[in-house]
Amino acid sequence: MGKQFFHWEILMNIVFTIGKKRFLYWEIIYLYLIKLINNSKKTKTMAKKAAKKATKKPAKKAAAKKKTARKPNAAFMKPLTPSSHLAAVVGDKPLPRTEVVKKLWGYIKKHNLQDKKNRRNINADDKLKPIFAGKAQVSMFDMAKLISKHLK
Repeated sequence: MGKQFFHWEILMNIVFTIGKKRFLYWEIIYLYLIKLINNSKKTKTMAKKAAKKATKKPAKKAAAKKKTARKPNAAFMKPLTPSSHLAAVVGDKPLPRTEVVKKLWGYIKKHNLQDKKNRRNINADDKLKPIFAGKAQVSMFDMAKLISKHLK
């Protein structure tokens, strides 16, 4: 309590030399200092309590859990046959949905079909226009919805 009073005296002397307009600013600094002092005391006591607990109880080792390999969703891995328009881009063999998207992105990157300014948009060429429902430009987020119409 004595140290806190000392800080307040120093701050009050500075405040009165500067003027009363700055009083709120210095009062805020004072409150911040008090908060720091109180927090440092709390953290010291918390550290002491934690040290006591650590000495009382030996740390138990957690049982090691075996990580199992994640199984892919069967719906994504089911081979689907592409329509004739989509087969012109990804091939006519039945493919899982993930592979169709992967091959479509390979085609887009190979032919440089992403928009220069907004990379989220894909510019359709002659092969992609029928897949993208005749649109000249499609967002990459809409692409999955448009592809699903061409898979059976």
